Amino acid sequence: MNAWAANHGAIAYGHIGADLITLASMLRIPVAMHNVPKEQVFQPHCWGLFGASDDPTGADYRACRNFGPLYATNR
Repeated sequence: MNAWAANHGAIAYGHIGADLITLASMLRIPVAMHNVPKEQVFQPHCWGLFGASDDPTGADYRACRNFGPLYATNR
């Protein structure tokens, strides 16, 4: 597990994975691993410009890197 990219997780009761992925895209946090079906994942329309149909995980990282964090800590 030391080789995994994330150092955090979320545990909840119910089927809220799609909601958490939507929230992550709104906050510009890339999501690397999930088991939510593609039909239930909502990301902003502009994610398609970063290759979301061919490489959804890579597009997530590229879009978040391009737009930057929604809330910066060094203002």
